[in-house]
Amino acid sequence: METPSPPLNSSSPQSFDVVIVGAGISGIDAAYRLQTKCPAKSYTVLEARGVLGGTWDLFRYPGVRSDSDMHTLGFPFYPWHGKESIANGDAIRSYIGDTAQHFGIDRRIRFGHRLLRASWVGAEARWNLHVQVTGSELPVRLSCRFLLMCSGYYDYAHGYSPEFPGTAVFGGQLLHPQAWPDTLNYAGKRIVVIGSGATAVTLVPALAAKAAHVTLLQRSPTYVVTRAARDPIALWLYRRFPAQLASKLTRWKNILYASFTFYLARRRPSLMKRILLKGVRRELPDYEMDPHFTPRYNPWDQRICLVPDGDLFAAIRTGKATVVTDAIDSFVESGIRLRSGEILPADIVVSATGLVVKIMGGAEILVDGIPVQFNEKLVYKGSMFNGVPNLAMFFGYTNASWTLRCDLTARFVCRVLRHMDREGWTVCTPELPDSSVVPEPLLDFSSGYVTRGNAVLPRRGQKPPWRVKQNYLLDLAAFAVGSIDDGTLKFRRNG
Repeated sequence: METPSPPLNSSSPQSFDVVIVGAGISGIDAAYRLQTKCPAKSYTVLEARGVLGGTWDLFRYPGVRSDSDMHTLGFPFYPWHGKESIANGDAIRSYIGDTAQHFGIDRRIRFGHRLLRASWVGAEARWNLHVQVTGSELPVRLSCRFLLMCSGYYDYAHGYSPEFPGTAVFGGQLLHPQAWPDTLNYAGKRIVVIGSGATAVTLVPALAAKAAHVTLLQRSPTYVVTRAARDPIALWLYRRFPAQLASKLTRWKNILYASFTFYLARRRPSLMKRILLKGVRRELPDYEMDPHFTPRYNPWDQRICLVPDGDLFAAIRTGKATVVTDAIDSFVESGIRLRSGEILPADIVVSATGLVVKIMGGAEILVDGIPVQFNEKLVYKGSMFNGVPNLAMFFGYTNASWTLRCDLTARFVCRVLRHMDREGWTVCTPELPDSSVVPEPLLDFSSGYVTRGNAVLPRRGQKPPWRVKQNYLLDLAAFAVGSIDDGTLKFRRNG
């Protein structure tokens, strides 16, 4: 959805109470919470691209879809009413746009505005923002009291592509899903998809519908589970109850189910592993489970991939797709040579090898002239940082829908803002009580993009409020009703 940005002229307000960076799911959620819970606050949304939607507008590869159910990925204040619980990218993008338009958020978005630098001036208790505007040579200067970073956690410019030997001699086309060409014609082509994550298992069945054959080439497998694209219980609830109630019941059903399965995976990993592998055997009774579908790690050490209506397994059963588990020796002119010596013929190779982690949208953040090194900072309640005033970063769950935690963060920030107004505070900063809090990696996850991004990501501590939980129910209590003035979040006046 594209909307003209507010004109940049002398009459346009350049100072705001809050600036939100990013007009994806978390940015739209933050804007709604801010304008409903803090209606007196002025705000604007900066979006570097020309349209809203974030991830769901950027990714345009065939079959792109949610890897969480839309009843929890969707906004709690504007429920998803589509029949498909696992929705495609176009439907999600349209839903985000409809939400922004319905609540008038679209009129607050400045498209083509990329944040280059945010400088906190303690004496003024204010962020000074340097913003590059598309088509303008000189940056625009804005300012705000509170900065909300809703720009995601990965680099929009390019994905992660390893240096494969021999690509220069490959006679076909090599591409990354993050930069999928609109004009690519893959009908009747032999395609190899490198990877084993959500993008790879999404691409294979979508490409198999037109391609001559698709090979999923993985160095090691991941856990995959079939899930109905249309949730039968949700459909039953919507037939029997008012839409608002049916939405809440479905949302909580899915939250509780996800929490239970994650708890079971952590407490009884061998049992969960047997359940998951049994599901694959049911779909592919004659297929070799090991090594193709038997990971060497426990469930939820990496994210589990959803296969809506078993589409990946259907493509394999019909012979349109094949799974190969091996390492790449090198590219050759006709395809890929494996360590085993086998050559996979390919006209097109898709490197679905992951993301490049980038926080703050790549913007430089300074506090009183000193650049902030976020990989040296600890995260407070999963959103703020020790020593960094009046700033919150929105970061979702790894084991549940992204929106769940982002909405909690937005509601928490609004509680903080209201508390500051009541008490007359102008600055809030999380501060470490002492040096006994030992930094740990932010995410207890072994996925490739996480391990590669550990040098960039902030840290966590061993106990609350520095411990980043992957539990919505516990976070709901801490964010929604936990004390704001907890002794860790320090407040002061007049900068």
